[in-house]
Amino acid sequence: MERVPITKEGYEALKKELENLKLFERPQNIRAIEEARAHGDLSENAEFTAAKDRQSFIEGRIGELEFKLGNADIIDPDTLNKDRAVFGCIVKLENVDTGDEVDYQLVGPDESDIERGRISVSSPLGKAIIGKKPGDEVVLQAPGGKRCYELVEIL
Repeated sequence: MERVPITKEGYEALKKELENLKLFERPQNIRAIEEARAHGDLSENAEFTAAKDRQSFIEGRIGELEFKLGNADIIDPDTLNKDRAVFGCIVKLENVDTGDEVDYQLVGPDESDIERGRISVSSPLGKAIIGKKPGDEVVLQAPGGKRCYELVEIL
């Protein structure tokens, strides 16, 4: 089984979601199923069908989260050497063509959120950044063509 890197914050967020599903969402949905069942004919009961669909989603998500948490490899970025780009670090990239700069934190696949500047180490850009030092060129083959960045600094 492959271990998946995750920050402590990412692990805690998944754990909190799992706890919410088990302690609140699941019992609430069970009550909704019981209530819908009390309305009679289940074959034409849209509330019952919706509640059963919700139950299926909740149980699937619980299984998925338990799997992810069980395979998580919690990594504290503060303990890692920052002379090269590694999991958890924040890098400043400069687009060689436009001069635009952007900061990204390298995180696990379950934590990536481009709007918050968090990219997965398993994404094409994340893979291209890993192991680079400040001053190195980062080349990415994107659907729109090749993109070149310079790793300006590791924050």
